[in-house]
Amino acid sequence: MLKVFHLIKSFGRGGAEVLLAEGLAVADRSRFRYGYGYFLPWKDAVVPELEAQDADVVCFEANDNVRMLLAARRVAAYLRTWGADVVHAHLPVAGVVARLAGRLADVPVVYTEHNMMERYHPLTRHLNLATWRFQAMAVAVSGDVESSIRRHAGDHVPVRTVLNGVNVRSYDPVNWDGTAVRDRWGIPASVPVIGTVAVFRAQKRLDHWLDVSGRVREAVPEAHFLVVGDGPLRAEVEAGIQSRGLNGFVHLAGLQEETQPYFAAFDAYLMTSEFEGLPIALLEAMAMGVPPVVTAVGGMPELVRDGEDGFVRPFGAVPEIAEALVQVVTDESARQTMAISARRTVADGFSMERMQGELEAIYERVIAEHLRS
Repeated sequence: MLKVFHLIKSFGRGGAEVLLAEGLAVADRSRFRYGYGYFLPWKDAVVPELEAQDADVVCFEANDNVRMLLAARRVAAYLRTWGADVVHAHLPVAGVVARLAGRLADVPVVYTEHNMMERYHPLTRHLNLATWRFQAMAVAVSGDVESSIRRHAGDHVPVRTVLNGVNVRSYDPVNWDGTAVRDRWGIPASVPVIGTVAVFRAQKRLDHWLDVSGRVREAVPEAHFLVVGDGPLRAEVEAGIQSRGLNGFVHLAGLQEETQPYFAAFDAYLMTSEFEGLPIALLEAMAMGVPPVVTAVGGMPELVRDGEDGFVRPFGAVPEIAEALVQVVTDESARQTMAISARRTVADGFSMERMQGELEAIYERVIAEHLRS
């Protein structure tokens, strides 16, 4: 049995972290055993989901990036003891640690880039690139991310695009009802709800999100807006709601372990991000039959077929984004057609089974090449 060890900075409920738990659920456990390592002990929301699936999980306690880099020897020792055949790292700091530990333990490394490399802090990008050749393969979550890798890192390491996936059985609108969510926020069943699931950080441009919400309310005064998530910019978001006069119409639901009831309450899904890889929450929304309106950044235009699954508009084009949203929430027939199309797009090309199968083929290839070298 081949042993795959994933390494990531933390196991908070972010997109990359949730992907690991969802991937394990459909993994080929007859051929692979999975282990997981992380560094920030207070960010462990996904750990119980992994342990419930009989995975080995270890925390290499390190409270900042410098201590994480210094933990490479501890990680290498664990890889030897656990018997890892390959390490799969996610996000830059964990990627650097994995490459160093992999060299020390003589274990090949696969690294997934979840974002555009130019968006990282220059020091983070430098460390990532300085150790880039210490890995067997790089995986990009979208064609846009692959292009970014090639611009910055060249072709010294093979790069393969593996599009993110979602469990379309777990995210099936037939099995979920949004009534309780609407009731919680006092939203009538007859009015449209526009929602998103996001970490409150700068790249999501929630200021634009609120600007769009204000414009939509001018055309559809009864509309409500629901944001699931939290993060460092929460105070700024709360102030933005107040300054735009959106109190009572924009609701902050906080972090939620089970997001399906929220998607079931949405009539449209809005993302105004400045940059992205291929967002997991967007895949989940589409799997739940929620038509998206998104900015044309990262892998989102590769996923959302403009005018069929939803709408894609330029980043920062607040009036155009608002106009597209108004069209979605006021045209019931078009919305239902888009809902069916959005789910079909995800089910046909972005399933978790497809993603996990492609990754496991990469593991087998990398391990075989390492043994021959």
